[in-house]
Amino acid sequence: MAGDPFSLVERELGLLLRRARASSAAMAARVHPDLDAAAYPLLVHVSRAPGVRSSDLAAHFGVGRATISRQVRRLEELGLLARRADAADSRAQRLELTPDAERRVTTAQDARRAWLRAALEEWPPDDVAVLAGSIGRLNAALDRATNRT
Repeated sequence: MAGDPFSLVERELGLLLRRARASSAAMAARVHPDLDAAAYPLLVHVSRAPGVRSSDLAAHFGVGRATISRQVRRLEELGLLARRADAADSRAQRLELTPDAERRVTTAQDARRAWLRAALEEWPPDDVAVLAGSIGRLNAALDRATNRT
């Protein structure tokens, strides 16, 4: 067990995921005190893809449209998300961050990057690049494995 690399990966991923959940909760609170941690990634995605449709969000996150609809409604209530009509489809709406939300998300992301820089300050830049590449490869492999099942 101690030498089994798959067990080691599983253990380290478990620790990383627990830390990521705690970090997401802190990031969500930084954006808005009433923001649910599960909705923070949704805001980040809309920030990166302004004008995305709710149906695209549901597909991206692998959840139902009703779930996204509830989250979008809550984000609107918090003043973080706005809808605009889709010029190409009068039935559809596009989602965008409000200017306040854009500022808050950017501030939260800057703080997280500063924290990561501080945590990895003793690492050579090439090692940080290797880590980023390895995590990318892992995510791609996990996506492929998930799509096979």
